Amino acid sequence: MAFKIRHDRKETVNKTVRFPLPLVEKIEHAISGEDVTFSTFVIQACEYALDNMEDPKDKQN
Repeated sequence: MAFKIRHDRKETVNKTVRFPLPLVEKIEHAISGEDVTFSTFVIQACEYALDNMEDPKDKQN
């Protein structure tokens, strides 16, 4: 399944995360022209990564 930017809002909590500058630039380029914030994109990207991660239990077999 391809990653798609959504425009939904959810209850949030503040966390501090440091990003490498080249990654920030890539994210800003990806969301350019979209009605989405940097934070919203990062949240969605994390959700996508978690939903599509290989289950460690599968590696044991």
